[in-house]
Amino acid sequence: MLVFEFKAYGKSSQFIAVDDAIRTAKFIRNSCIRLWMDFKGTGKNDLQKYCAVLAANFPFANELNSMARQASAERAWSSISRFYDNCKKGISGLKGYPKFQKDCRSVEYKTSGWKLAGNRKSITFTDKKGIGRLKLKGTGDLHFYQVNQIKRVRLVKRADGVYVQFCIDVDRSENIEPTGNTVGLDVGLKEYYTDSNGAMIENPEFLRKGEKILKRSQRRVSRKVKGSKNRGKARQILGNRHLKISRQRKDHAVKLARCVVQSNDLIAYEDLRIKNMVKNHCLAKSINDVSWYQFRVWVEYFGKVFKRVTVAVNPQYSSQQCSRCGELVKKTLSTRTHVCLCGCVMNRDENAARIILSRGLGTVGHTGTFALDASNAWGDEASTPVGENLLEQVLSVSQESRSL
Repeated sequence: MLVFEFKAYGKSSQFIAVDDAIRTAKFIRNSCIRLWMDFKGTGKNDLQKYCAVLAANFPFANELNSMARQASAERAWSSISRFYDNCKKGISGLKGYPKFQKDCRSVEYKTSGWKLAGNRKSITFTDKKGIGRLKLKGTGDLHFYQVNQIKRVRLVKRADGVYVQFCIDVDRSENIEPTGNTVGLDVGLKEYYTDSNGAMIENPEFLRKGEKILKRSQRRVSRKVKGSKNRGKARQILGNRHLKISRQRKDHAVKLARCVVQSNDLIAYEDLRIKNMVKNHCLAKSINDVSWYQFRVWVEYFGKVFKRVTVAVNPQYSSQQCSRCGELVKKTLSTRTHVCLCGCVMNRDENAARIILSRGLGTVGHTGTFALDASNAWGDEASTPVGENLLEQVLSVSQESRSL
């Protein structure tokens, strides 16, 4: 499934209609959640049927396309099914009980309720919300795909405007020549990552560098009177600042992940539980700023596209274990060089990356050779259960971070 995104241009009245459609989608989703809470045993089909009941009772709900109403019900069921799955897996702590959505920013249409122009430069929404024709501008090219391949169309509201996303049903796959290289990646806060070959990528620190401007923009919002136009303008500027930082993180992660996957036949990385690690409030901002999880997601995605093997390994003691003899060498935060009695002396991050690579090769060795299909080597068997080794992970990050 490919997602192409274009910025939408139209009149102010059209964007008011987009806001109305988004509010209606939120209303339908929350109504489905309430139905599930009130009546035990409510299933997915019951939520789909309830959409017709809402359309009959509420005129504004009837104005939204029927398939868009069904898509909102599917969103509600997605949160419910995730809650059921977490309960079955016995995950410790909160199970993610479905909540009512307060801030909805998108509405999703299926195969009806919209019509794409022949030149692929505009789209017309045909339901009763009155959105009408919106011009599209972007770098993607929809001419390579048929209209029947477009399974979903989303209207997404962001700080700098409204965007239209097209979900295209196509399997992306590219064949490239094997390189014969393998690599282990040890992520950190000072360096973005250090690989098993000793190469280090600097942490861009997008949030840290833009924090001064963000604070100034936030102060301007706080000074304005609530509900005034000046406060609305200040909030718009603040939202654009945050949006720029999030786009910088994504762009950096995508380009770096693609380069790593294309250059190696096997990529081993740490199976870190970011949700647990950010509970350390001293490091939470830096961990979120470096966006390890986003980098991992794109590494796994490009691994499928280019048919490379990606393996997530247990990070326990990767910073303490010697990559040559396997002995544990205790280190403090200030110790940045690994020195072992066997004579091994190297940067501690490079040593950890070599340990990660050896564990990744050991995992793949149980399932096949480097010709193993990437979809069968996501490291699920080597993953750490949620909540396990939390202290070890936090301490590992603390030792590899700078003083904050």
